[in-house]
Amino acid sequence: MIQKISVTLFFISVLVQQMNAQDTIKDSAAWKRLPDITVVGRNSKSDYQQLPEIVGTTIYAGKKNALIVLENVQGNISNNVMRQILAKVPGIHVWESDPSGIQISIAARGLSPNRSWEFNVRQNGYDIAADPFGYPEAYYNPQLQAVQRIEIIRGQGALQYGPQFGGMVNYILKNGSEINKPIEFETQQTIGSNGLLNSYNAIGGKRGKLHYYSFYDQRTGEGWRDNSQFYTKSGFGSMTYNFTNKFSLRFEIMYSHIRSQQAGGLTDAQIKQDARQSFRTRNWFDIKWMTPALILQYEINKHTRWNTTIFGTIGDRNSVGFLQSITIKDSVNASTNQFNNRLVNLDKYRNYGIESRMISDYVVGKFKNTVAGGVRLYRGSTSRLADGIGSTGADYDVTIKGIYPKDINFESTNAAAFIENIFRFSDKLLLIPGIRYEWLEGSAAGRNGVTASGTAINLQNITRSRNFTLAGLGSEYHITNSTELYANLSQAYRPIQFANLQAPPTTDLVDPNLKDAKGYNFDIGYRGKVKNYIQFDISGFYLKYNNRVGTISAANANYRLITNVGASSSKGMESYIEFNPVRAFSNSVYTDIILFSSYAYTDARYSADHKDANTKDKKVENAPQDIFRGGISYGYKKFLITAQLSFVGASFSDANNTISVSANGNTGLIPSYSVTDLTASYKFSKIVQLRAGINNLLDKRYFTRRAGGYPGPGALPADGRSFFFTIGAKL
Repeated sequence: MIQKISVTLFFISVLVQQMNAQDTIKDSAAWKRLPDITVVGRNSKSDYQQLPEIVGTTIYAGKKNALIVLENVQGNISNNVMRQILAKVPGIHVWESDPSGIQISIAARGLSPNRSWEFNVRQNGYDIAADPFGYPEAYYNPQLQAVQRIEIIRGQGALQYGPQFGGMVNYILKNGSEINKPIEFETQQTIGSNGLLNSYNAIGGKRGKLHYYSFYDQRTGEGWRDNSQFYTKSGFGSMTYNFTNKFSLRFEIMYSHIRSQQAGGLTDAQIKQDARQSFRTRNWFDIKWMTPALILQYEINKHTRWNTTIFGTIGDRNSVGFLQSITIKDSVNASTNQFNNRLVNLDKYRNYGIESRMISDYVVGKFKNTVAGGVRLYRGSTSRLADGIGSTGADYDVTIKGIYPKDINFESTNAAAFIENIFRFSDKLLLIPGIRYEWLEGSAAGRNGVTASGTAINLQNITRSRNFTLAGLGSEYHITNSTELYANLSQAYRPIQFANLQAPPTTDLVDPNLKDAKGYNFDIGYRGKVKNYIQFDISGFYLKYNNRVGTISAANANYRLITNVGASSSKGMESYIEFNPVRAFSNSVYTDIILFSSYAYTDARYSADHKDANTKDKKVENAPQDIFRGGISYGYKKFLITAQLSFVGASFSDANNTISVSANGNTGLIPSYSVTDLTASYKFSKIVQLRAGINNLLDKRYFTRRAGGYPGPGALPADGRSFFFTIGAKL
């Protein structure tokens, strides 16, 4: 494995040397390159843009992508309301079940939004999920007031970023690189419904060769539902030293602490009666997350740049609660005159990695081409203590009696290398082939339970080691200077999850031939701009998801088998169009009107040869067929108001496509819903700005998910009507 990566690195280095030996490189009209990634979206009034062909050391040409500039978003950023923030990205399915957007759960193309685990979630280009291979849930997401922009690549990001079918989401934080004075102070203070208080304060500046930036954010609230109080605290520090104009070194570190009370699920009847009620007063969730990183950037010459990032994730995820079905009351036990004991679960994540990338331009014939390549080394460790007998109290308390029945350690190791190239055959036609080599090893060991007599039930000691290659091909054809056809076919994969290796030895057996899920994404579309008044992206897609992992009853045996149960496919279309009639039909400098529409149609189904007979040809769970978001923004001078409508079609909560609702609310149809939001802002000057809004203007009752465990069980109501008011200043 190491030899293969060494050969790849040698090939890249030789190729770069040959390219740089050419002294002259002719410019092409189709070539776009930004000198620094932080300038993307700066000085633009638009909140939605297409990513340039190249940003930093990354190639985006030929890929379905989107760039969201947070400063220009007309939405509730303080509360991380993703249906507003990502309104113009077609097909994003959002689960809304946490107070104040603490847990961001998004997906697309019929994949599960559960803590965004079908996306490769990154911050400033490096991993921030619990473990991107064995446990890719994103328990931590940065406070969006600190985010400069969000980059989204659909499934084709697998070649450059590794495991995912949904794509890549990268939160780029503010780092002060645009500040050219010794000190600048920024503050945003927000109040809102249900006791919401949010204070964001940042300071940054430049002194000689040193740039610095830091912020502290604190948000507290009672939550819209009963028993859903929360707080979040996060601090960030970044220091960049520019040794020369071409060489810089940045150290940054983020620390976040979140604690939230879990209101629990409800039955459908209880939601109709009063969606704000809660029957769980003793359930808590606590997350501590630290993400240190060291980032080196070097412009070798005017044609070649190099980036290396050393990063870590140090996280703790703790929960304590009464997790019985919502039909079972959490009440005082008559025999003890106390509440029943709660369950305590503790996870510790200790992950470290390094990624090094290089990009260079070279000439073939008359046209400039670009090659990008990189390597990755990663080591992750997850320690899990589960099902501990907790206290009978009501506050957050993770002390237990005795030992944890489950004491398991998961390990994952990864090494990878990729290379991707832009071939420009003319001013209009680009082809972008790429290939990625992956080596993975995952293991699980430890105690998976205890018998009634106290004997340990040890987990099957399982280690899975494998290597494989992913390939892809993208293309662009520029119809005009501002519109283009694009297509991309890229392989993707999702590794065997830790949960798939955690089989109870007494009832379940892990298939020794269990394979990673593999498949591919295909996109074809047309996107661009018409002058300065129309922006659009219309495309079709097909996602093939093979080797899905599931559990089936083994024939002629008294155990269940965890194995690859079959495949699913998602096909459909995604469209976005934005129209400015004022720019189209008048020359007004005071008035602005923007109309936008974002719509996705998705048909996601299990294959006809699925091993589970109950799910053959059935629709994939949590995959609404229709997602529409549209709105209108009206601006006059320094005032801007935006109204937005979101509609999400019905979906099933299980692979059996159960329509009737279970008594406990865990399964059944998730009905369609629509939500209207209103946001307004006023800029007094370059220094002071006001922003206010009403979420769920019509106070609709709806829910987006059903859960069998945390944060349920049961159906989880989304928030009703609420307001927020923010005053911001930059000095």
